[in-house]
Amino acid sequence: MSTDEPSVPIVCDECETETRVPLDDLADALDKHNDQKHGGEAVAEVDPAIKDRLADLVAEDLGLFDEEPAEGA
Repeated sequence: MSTDEPSVPIVCDECETETRVPLDDLADALDKHNDQKHGGEAVAEVDPAIKDRLADLVAEDLGLFDEEPAEGA
């Protein structure tokens, strides 16, 4: 893995494991683990703290925090 390539933490609470994989390999690594260990059920996932932070960054980038709430919401 190149030192310039970001890695993403994957956690599996059922297996009690955590690993880091290159961003480019993320989807394949999750699919492979879940297929081999959990019959394809989506048990392993990107670390929830990372998912929440990424969602916040994307929402901020898209200006979703700046919008006024819709009337009646």
